[in-house]
Amino acid sequence: MPDSRLQRSLRATFLGMVANALLAGGKLFAGLAGNSHALVADAVESFADILGSLIVWRGLVVASKPADADHPYGHGKAEPIAAAVISTMLLLAAVGIATHSIRTMFEPGPGPRPFTLAVLVIVIVVKEVLFRYVRKEGQATNSSAVQTDAWHHRSDAITSLAAAIGISIALIGGPQYASADGIAAIVAASIIAWNGWSLLRPALEELMDATPDPLLTERIRAIAAGVADVDAVEKCFARKMGYQVLVDMHVHVDPEMSVERSHRIAHAVKDAIRHELPHVHDVLVHIEPSRRG
Repeated sequence: MPDSRLQRSLRATFLGMVANALLAGGKLFAGLAGNSHALVADAVESFADILGSLIVWRGLVVASKPADADHPYGHGKAEPIAAAVISTMLLLAAVGIATHSIRTMFEPGPGPRPFTLAVLVIVIVVKEVLFRYVRKEGQATNSSAVQTDAWHHRSDAITSLAAAIGISIALIGGPQYASADGIAAIVAASIIAWNGWSLLRPALEELMDATPDPLLTERIRAIAAGVADVDAVEKCFARKMGYQVLVDMHVHVDPEMSVERSHRIAHAVKDAIRHELPHVHDVLVHIEPSRRG
């Protein structure tokens, strides 16, 4: 599973990198030749996407490395780190696009040319297809970094759609509506900023070892409580390490039980949880004496 997961994740990321490189070059050329500030801003955001994909690529490779003496819990945190970096890049791109658009809105100049609209239609279609494919791969591999990269594609599609609307208004309305191109870029920047923040929060939560899902914790508790000779489950903590989950828990057993028997029960709890929930990588079970009488 880890090898297949890594290959699928890298394939999706590489496809996005190639597409971003081709689209960014095309948008930049068309934006400069067609006098479209929104299209140039969109191209800059696409170039940022390429850097983001490179970060995802490296994060996936590092996260796939096995545990070692310096990283006994593995390298899975490289994925949320990559996701956090990309999300921050989205926020910075949004600020850059908005700043550029506000400044150029008040500079006199010719409006966008019609062919820029055709370029954007192609970009929107390609980016939406990429978004759906990369998101599907990210969900299948349970990779926060790949899913964040997918939303980078959706953000680019949104930016292109906003630019297309602005260019259409400018073309239909004439020179007095030329500022619609810049306004569209500002609207797109706002959407990108919202997406960036929405993606940054879960990445930070994972880095801070927040509980991945309360329902998962309850499921783990139920499995442990169902093991023979377990009287109760006192504590149960879960945290993500990449696509895997690490669990720490306290279970109560008969205080008169031998150490050997308690040890076997702890292993039985661990085995039961990992059997029912394959994405749980490890379970640390602390044995506590039951409080009776």
